[in-house]
Amino acid sequence: MAVNLQKGQKVNLKKENGQTLGKVMVGLGWDPVENKGGGGLLSSIFGSGSSDIDCDASVFLCQNGQLLDKNDIIYFGNLEHSSSAVRHMGDNLTGEGEGDDEQVFVDLNSVPAQYDKLVFVVNVYKAKDRKQHFGMIRNAFIRIVDDKGTEFCRYNLSENYEGMTAMIFGEIYRYKGEWKFNAIGQGTKDISLSELAKRYM
Repeated sequence: MAVNLQKGQKVNLKKENGQTLGKVMVGLGWDPVENKGGGGLLSSIFGSGSSDIDCDASVFLCQNGQLLDKNDIIYFGNLEHSSSAVRHMGDNLTGEGEGDDEQVFVDLNSVPAQYDKLVFVVNVYKAKDRKQHFGMIRNAFIRIVDDKGTEFCRYNLSENYEGMTAMIFGEIYRYKGEWKFNAIGQGTKDISLSELAKRYM
């Protein structure tokens, strides 16, 4: 059974038998809020159905909690870390469909020793130009799946994130030689990935 986490909750990345998770998939998902318009002026301007919101998931590999090199940002423009320990599976432009919208594979055993934290963030692409924010998104979640394809833990972000253009979903971090996951769910008003990254520099 997967553990459903609350905001701020931490969990050891260990199986019930005490074995540490080695290779994991971190799945991030979201759905655009559907516009209810069945016609009329608003519907003709904005369209009906769901509005496409391009959210981009990224990972910051931090040393002593800090992001020291732009090559340690894994995102749609830099899909694999130089260590090969973190691999992004590519960009989803709309958030349409069930399940994970973006996936990141992490080989925890191969993460170089100098990195102590992997921060998983999502930002709304061109949020300012498109006047879009996380209040227009529902069903956002981050989950960790083990190498057998079994969901280990999940954190559903259920707060009101009206006006927030970026989100720190969660982090995997080392503590006394063991990997743990922290469910964060902190919305920010950073309007780009580079602005979000500055929080860790």
